[in-house]
Amino acid sequence: MEYKERKRSLFFGLPLSFTTYTIMEKKINIKKGLLRIEEDDTLMYKIQDVKLVRSLLERIFKLGTVICYSGDVTDSNLTLTHIRNASEIKEYILETSESERRKVRTLHTMDLDGMGEVDDLQ
Repeated sequence: MEYKERKRSLFFGLPLSFTTYTIMEKKINIKKGLLRIEEDDTLMYKIQDVKLVRSLLERIFKLGTVICYSGDVTDSNLTLTHIRNASEIKEYILETSESERRKVRTLHTMDLDGMGEVDDLQ
């Protein structure tokens, strides 16, 4: 399954931005820009937690913001801003990231010395 969404404005939920989000089984791709295009990928097995945030205006226009917390070096907080079907996409990311971690057999551990989390081990 694959989701393609565009970042939308809070003005009636219109897609006035040049940011697109593609959520696939193995990765999440964010493409930003018109003249200078930036692409960022995060592998699904690196996503550790997902949060859904909805403001009053987002609820009125049936939008939501999905925040993914990952172990990715370049983008540890991946934010999918003002998207439709946010609740469905959040659940898909949670389930798919868990199944991808099982496939890759990733172990997430905590450092007992208090220095923070250790990267994923394989």
